Amino acid sequence: MAETKQFLCIYRLNPRLYAEAGWTEGDRASVNEHFQMLSEGAKAGRVIVAGRTLDDFRNALGILIFEAADEAEARAFLEADPVVRAGVMSVELHPYRVAVSR
Repeated sequence: MAETKQFLCIYRLNPRLYAEAGWTEGDRASVNEHFQMLSEGAKAGRVIVAGRTLDDFRNALGILIFEAADEAEARAFLEADPVVRAGVMSVELHPYRVAVSR
């Protein structure tokens, strides 16, 4: 079995959602689906860690560290993310390696 690679993702909220009034029910639903997708990924051992900073929406970042066979698989995983598909968040992908964990 080939060794998996690790990737770091940085999520940024769409600027139209900085104010609470900009949110739709569809936006909220995509965030719930996003959380479910990441939770399932964690249970499957693919997601190492996921979370967000507690800054206001304008400055908040989401962080995801996960494993995939290669960059193409990692990109496919992110393209399937409900918040990315819905335009609620944009995401950057970076090759990564966890060096120290608790």
